[in-house]
Amino acid sequence: MSRSTPSVLAVSGSLRDESYTRTALQYALRAAAEAGAETTLLDLREYDLPLYDPNVDEQGDEQEVKALMREADAVALGTPVYHGSYSGALKNFHDYCGWDEYEDTTVGLLATAGGGSYGSTLDHLRITVRGVHGWVLPHQVGLRNANKKFEKDPDAIDGRRFRDTDLQERVEKLGWSLTEYAFIDPSVTSTRAAGDD
Repeated sequence: MSRSTPSVLAVSGSLRDESYTRTALQYALRAAAEAGAETTLLDLREYDLPLYDPNVDEQGDEQEVKALMREADAVALGTPVYHGSYSGALKNFHDYCGWDEYEDTTVGLLATAGGGSYGSTLDHLRITVRGVHGWVLPHQVGLRNANKKFEKDPDAIDGRRFRDTDLQERVEKLGWSLTEYAFIDPSVTSTRAAGDD
């Protein structure tokens, strides 16, 4: 893949068959593709990832999912809100991946809530991604009452379209931002530091 074509990976941390998280991530991926990225959906339902055990050298599809992470220039992490945080499926995936997978990678965050609160979920994700040196975008997306945000449309992604075009644009902006900042240079120098030199 050329340096001019970013690779954007979306990780769906929902195991529900009719997942709003997965649907929203696919809208973000479509926007990323329209912006010029090559896109991949990593649907955790489709991979064998036993509960992470640091005493076991290799488990299930560990190498495959880690390779997808390492090859991506930008990653969207999507999760339903469970008990004010992110899902166990995404946490388990996150436990498999460390600095080798995340360092200097642009990361976007998306959370879907059955109720009205998703702030702490996005905060938890941001903190844990920073812990493995990922670069988290300022733009993040939360969907309150996610089951009310879509309506049936057989021609739309997953047969569902957003009821609110502003919310759809926020999700699409996540895809555009991941594409635009996929190659961000993490060697940031402040003007003060530059003046000191």
